[in-house]
Amino acid sequence: MNSKLVIAIDGPAGAGKSTVARLLAERLSLSYLDTGAMYRCVALLAHRAGLGADDGAEAARLAGSAEIGFGPGIPPTVFLNREDVSGLIRTTEIAELASALSAFPEVREILVAQQKRIVQAGGVTLEGRDTTTVVAPQADLKVFLTASLEERARRRYEELKAAGKDVPLVDLTRLISERDHRDYTRSESPLTIAEDAVRIESFGIPPETIVAEIMDELKHRGKL
Repeated sequence: MNSKLVIAIDGPAGAGKSTVARLLAERLSLSYLDTGAMYRCVALLAHRAGLGADDGAEAARLAGSAEIGFGPGIPPTVFLNREDVSGLIRTTEIAELASALSAFPEVREILVAQQKRIVQAGGVTLEGRDTTTVVAPQADLKVFLTASLEERARRRYEELKAAGKDVPLVDLTRLISERDHRDYTRSESPLTIAEDAVRIESFGIPPETIVAEIMDELKHRGKL
């Protein structure tokens, strides 16, 4: 087993990136870097400071002095200035604010620099919306997961329902569509498919099957 492996997974919101990245980390005994959690931490800081979706510069200043860390386990505990915020950053409100603030170059610059330092040591799976093109362009394997808007909204609806949160499907569809637009059109590191990424359509495919496909690709490349 290559303990220095770096596997980067990109794709739009709700495509199943987090689940696949976590399963891969467990299967390969690698660390799991949830880049989205880092943006959510910045959003939580901004929310607590009374900032909104247009306050990117102020949010970046908060991010620059914040300490964001991860504990052991998969999924790992998320710490913001040594406070466990694992549950606080998983609300729809914080997710939407994180998406809006992530479009600001000054916010991305700070967090991407932190992510690159983590990836440099190797032994990690990471997922997000610029991991294969910006954060880890040198990854041993790059994957782009995709699914239709309707399927991604349905998945998110089921996840929230299982967590006891009642968000209408039509609202989730609209929110994810708006998030897609921001991700694909932002000026700083927009969501794109890396030329050498393996593209996988996740609709109707169990996460375990996707993981098996990725493992086969790693073996084919001589990485396992």
